[in-house]
Amino acid sequence: MLPICPHCGHARTANAEVPDWQCPACGKAYAKVDAHLSPAERRQYGRIEVPENRGGGSKWLLLLLVFGALLWFTRPLWQARVKPPEPVVAIGQPAVHLYATDWCGYCKASREFFHTNGIRYTEHDIEKSTEALNTHRKLGGNGVPLIVVGDEVVNGYNEDHLRQLLRPWIRG
Repeated sequence: MLPICPHCGHARTANAEVPDWQCPACGKAYAKVDAHLSPAERRQYGRIEVPENRGGGSKWLLLLLVFGALLWFTRPLWQARVKPPEPVVAIGQPAVHLYATDWCGYCKASREFFHTNGIRYTEHDIEKSTEALNTHRKLGGNGVPLIVVGDEVVNGYNEDHLRQLLRPWIRG
């Protein structure tokens, strides 16, 4: 065996009490001599265990990323494809009249509601038309907007009530 340890540089003496393949100073093996030992020597000294280099967790992280990407990109294939129910189309939307002014914010919101949901309506400006103002007063209007859907009168902008009245004709 080697008389000088390649790890710590200790010179081995003849009266060392450790096996020939082990350094008396640092205790490390001189070389991987496990394969060169006879079966009797292996039993006497035991097996030299060399730690295995496993490469850390990077391969598991890579595997997890690949699996996640696979799930993400195949999601449309395994998700249940439910066709949304087709909206019930009712024929004959009732007449909708909007009594409003140009400057009113709620009147603007009413117009946007009608445009967004595809509701046909007729607008009457109560500041520009005396006839519209008289009809507004007859309907009990105290302010604007006043919305008439068929025979139903809605004072002010009430989106929930409008949705309830116009549900069959709202698109989307």
